[in-house]
Amino acid sequence: MAEILAENLSGKAVTGTDGAEMGMLYNITMDLETGRLRDLIIDPNEHLDNTQFEVDEQGHLLVPVDRVQAVKDHMIVQR
Repeated sequence: MAEILAENLSGKAVTGTDGAEMGMLYNITMDLETGRLRDLIIDPNEHLDNTQFEVDEQGHLLVPVDRVQAVKDHMIVQR
């Protein structure tokens, strides 16, 4: 995968592989010991139906970065 600057990801739309619009990328978490990216933090759409992803205290979806399938004009994640 080509390198992408984190500043270019903020606010990017996130779509599931099933075509569902999941929301907007809010932030990304990282493991401080290894430096590996851990989770996408997504501000979900209000109409998002049942999801298998964890939800934090603020209602954001926590999507493991290994679920990312593509990053172009929007991000596509495996649901």
